[in-house]
Amino acid sequence: MSAFTRQALVVARRDFTAVVATPTFLLFLLAPLFMILMSLLGLTGAAQIADTSQDKMRIGIIAAPTDGPFLVDADARLRTMLPREIQPPKLDLIPEHGTNGAAVAQALLAQPDPNFVAILYGPLEKPTILKEDGRRSTYLATLAEQALRDRKAGIAPGTLLSHAQTTDRKVTTASASSKHATGYAAVFGIFFLTLLLAGQSVGMLAEEKSNKVIEILAAAAPLEAVFLGKLIGMFGVALLFVSFWAGLAGVAIALSASFIPLPPIAAAVGLPAFLLLCALYFTMAFMLLGAIFLGVGTQASTMREIQMMSLPITIFQVAMFGLSSAAAGAPESGLARFAEIFPFSSPFAMAARAANEPEIWPHLVALGWQGLWVAITIWITAGLFRRGVLKSGPGLLSFLRRKR
Repeated sequence: MSAFTRQALVVARRDFTAVVATPTFLLFLLAPLFMILMSLLGLTGAAQIADTSQDKMRIGIIAAPTDGPFLVDADARLRTMLPREIQPPKLDLIPEHGTNGAAVAQALLAQPDPNFVAILYGPLEKPTILKEDGRRSTYLATLAEQALRDRKAGIAPGTLLSHAQTTDRKVTTASASSKHATGYAAVFGIFFLTLLLAGQSVGMLAEEKSNKVIEILAAAAPLEAVFLGKLIGMFGVALLFVSFWAGLAGVAIALSASFIPLPPIAAAVGLPAFLLLCALYFTMAFMLLGAIFLGVGTQASTMREIQMMSLPITIFQVAMFGLSSAAAGAPESGLARFAEIFPFSSPFAMAARAANEPEIWPHLVALGWQGLWVAITIWITAGLFRRGVLKSGPGLLSFLRRKR
């Protein structure tokens, strides 16, 4: 083992132990649990509010007694074709007693409970709809048309003219949409984990810079080895975090697989190769973003400076996520090729490519390309720290002065 590798691994072991062997690491490890609980509470409250408001909403039809059964039957059939999320509110039939339908509709829309959002009145051949919502009025117009067709055709309410039989088809090949969905899931998963875990290297390096520990390390080993070791140590912490939550997710999936269907994972390269490539691309994305955050930590002196310098990097990373998400939906486009070549979006875009295209050799080239940029980023950040903070190398101004 070369001296450079030994020094990097010593730094990695030191940083890994310094993070893991602390009581606060347990809080860091369980932080997503609190996020999940808070999200579930928020979703539950929002769902209850939505259900309550949906229960109070109504659409109404002022109809003659002869038209009522046809309207109820047509409403039942039309609702079966709509998902629950976009189904219209419950239908109320208001008997027509020869009064002014417009006045009755206005009075019903004015009352607070139940809350009518659209009311149809008049003959089905030429109805009038008083509405507050255009989508509900379209449903009422379709309902009146279907009921009128059934009545004129002489089809009694509840009569079925066709009895269909359904059989399941065995899917042998994955569809393009399922591959796109798998690619997008890979992009989002790598982006989320990278953004969640790579930022912790900023605070550690800034703290070591303030208490002069980084200068001791720089005196004992090359800065490039120190930075690489810190990246490896933080990546070890990230692997421990991901392994812990992957184990919990596996247990949850195994317990719920009997009553909750799992979404299919369709990858063009095959599931084992796809999972392996996703792990490698997560490694490269973590190293690239972690190296940038290390550079931020070396230049910042206070937590305020760290926050101000970290925000543009986070925005840039979100832009890379958007670029890679667009590439996952259009794998053959020029945008996808640009995202696969650009080094900071390449790990995300190539993970999506593994789901959409079966070739393996582009991934070997991409991993080498991304590894090269990890080395370049480490070299640049180490040089900036050496010249800007340690003052141990010729800076740009001194070089220009010497040339003059």
